[in-house]
Amino acid sequence: MDYRKLGKTDMHVSILGFGASPLGDVFEVCDEQEGIASVHLAIDQGVNFFDVAPFYGETLAETRLGRALKGKRKDIYLATKCGRYGLRDFDFSYGRILKSIDESLERLQTDYVDLFQLHDIEFVSHQQIIEEAIPAMQHIKASGKARYIGLTGLPVRYLASLARENEFDTVLSWAHYNLIQDEILEELVPLSKEKGFGLMNAAPLVQRILSDAPIPTWHNAPAEVKAIQAPLLALCRDYQVALSDVAMRFAMDQEAIATTIVGMSDREVLRRNLRALDLKIPDGLLEDIAKLVAPIKNTMWYEGLPENNLRKKI
Repeated sequence: MDYRKLGKTDMHVSILGFGASPLGDVFEVCDEQEGIASVHLAIDQGVNFFDVAPFYGETLAETRLGRALKGKRKDIYLATKCGRYGLRDFDFSYGRILKSIDESLERLQTDYVDLFQLHDIEFVSHQQIIEEAIPAMQHIKASGKARYIGLTGLPVRYLASLARENEFDTVLSWAHYNLIQDEILEELVPLSKEKGFGLMNAAPLVQRILSDAPIPTWHNAPAEVKAIQAPLLALCRDYQVALSDVAMRFAMDQEAIATTIVGMSDREVLRRNLRALDLKIPDGLLEDIAKLVAPIKNTMWYEGLPENNLRKKI
């Protein structure tokens, strides 16, 4: 396992991060004992960064991860989030965020998290983020309940604008650095180097599009983006490699990104992701993938308030 420093923090995180959302039955029902076993195996194999949120399974993922980390909390870096609690349940008010950290700590069975993040900031007003959410996060950091604070979201331009104007320790961008998306490189990567915040990438498989698993019915990507899965699978078969392995290796190779977080809840999936650490992408494959995905490259869906979905650098 390789490790990279997460911005200006004191954390050196594994380039493969454990996304705990599947522990909350987000994709399908998770066997809790298998989920716990996968957490333990990940730690044994050098994975030291675990990311979760109250939203995942409506607190179920946090609860299960807390059980899994009994006796192992000091061996890992633990990140959770606040502000999003359901599909349409958002509350970034000052008081709710202060309450949220205490609830998460209880479920995670710990007295602090290494990283506390605003979850999907595009769904609420910019004014509430500035006037309530950020002051609450700063208070929590000062209290010691969270060592560092960050923000997460889908619109990569909006993340950059908030990170430019405010002081965060980390930024987590999802679905913007992978085989079909690289918009993160245009603005957020240079800004992370300028300001020194740690940059994390989540959903390198774009919620299963870049894998052989069925794409969830709730997936918001345009039809033409979902349709790229079949030809990509066929191309990778021609090269005798798995699409998900290539996608993972490609994402983890980006040195500007400290950790690539992928959802896991069983040992088979974990082993597959660990296998990607040793993959050598065949010569010519990435060039062929680039040609294949060119018509849909950086075609993104949008979520949240329209005013937060910035389409170009400002």
